[in-house]
Amino acid sequence: MEATVSDTKPLEGKRILVTGGTGSLGKVLVRRLLSNEMGTPDKVIIFSRDEAKQHEMRMVHKRMRQATEEIIYRSPDDVLEFRIGDVRDFDTVSAVMREVDVVLNAAALKQVPTCEYFPFEAVRTNVHGAENIVRAIQLHDLPVDTVVGISTDKACKPVNVMGMCKALQERVFVQGNMRCEQTRFVCVRYGNVLASRGSVVPLFRDQILSGGPVTITSTDMTRFLLSLEDAVDTIFAAVSSARRGETYIPKVPSARVVDIAAVMIGERAIDLVVTGVRPGEKLDEILVSEEEAFRTVERSSRFYAILPVLPELRQTDTDTQTISGEYSSGDWVMDPDALRALLDSHGLLDPDLDEEGELLA
Repeated sequence: MEATVSDTKPLEGKRILVTGGTGSLGKVLVRRLLSNEMGTPDKVIIFSRDEAKQHEMRMVHKRMRQATEEIIYRSPDDVLEFRIGDVRDFDTVSAVMREVDVVLNAAALKQVPTCEYFPFEAVRTNVHGAENIVRAIQLHDLPVDTVVGISTDKACKPVNVMGMCKALQERVFVQGNMRCEQTRFVCVRYGNVLASRGSVVPLFRDQILSGGPVTITSTDMTRFLLSLEDAVDTIFAAVSSARRGETYIPKVPSARVVDIAAVMIGERAIDLVVTGVRPGEKLDEILVSEEEAFRTVERSSRFYAILPVLPELRQTDTDTQTISGEYSSGDWVMDPDALRALLDSHGLLDPDLDEEGELLA
């Protein structure tokens, strides 16, 4: 039987599992889920392996002021619930998924150099973790409605371990539709998220606060830029509208990394130093490859959809107009004025403020 998608409030009354829910994306995703814009969820479960981050997030949502206050892990009155676990562990994944309708898989090893130096660790999280989700649904016949795999532009024509793993993760989830007929597996793929942990904007901010220098790896490097809110919009669009096996792609601006650095430095007397391309880095990122363009259609003014690579999963599509070629961050980049306006609109030009707009200590 085909999994169905609601056009209005697709998460109304749903039990939602967010793997890796304590990360930068996870925090914004959970806040948006609890805002009820996609419907009022029955439960939102944060599944991750870092107890300290879970404790911090729990206190924020409970508006606790003292870390010594009593913690109730499973109050029946709480929509938000926390579970310690790791997507690498099949038994733990199987146990937590017995109680959910929707899985949003944000768990990942995502730092490019880290994955290069510890490639099999990246495989265990980014590939085996995805397989554990699919296998748990298949072997235990779990009634999961939808699984969204959160991917990256680095999965497109991958040259680094992180991208290779994410490309495989996409394929694991797409093929999952053939193993679990009751579940809709879809993916989202997007580029550099402004202000997320480990990304370039927080790095530049910290370097500016320290008096410099600001380091870039190449003056030719370009990157797609979107906010955490834009990333969540893409996930919600996929939950609402993506068909089985499709990958949603946001239409987002791009910029030269050297321009990001220059705009953030502004008039400050801070040096800019070129350090050389790091292991596994690309000069330009690609969201849709030339090979994928013939099966990539426009779904709205904000999103493309890459149709599934497996022909058995493709539906008769009225969206027959495909894009003309690859979608690269080097195709069109913002000028410094447009970039400055974008960063300013997200409160990222003042290095004394964090990504939430709060003064740093």
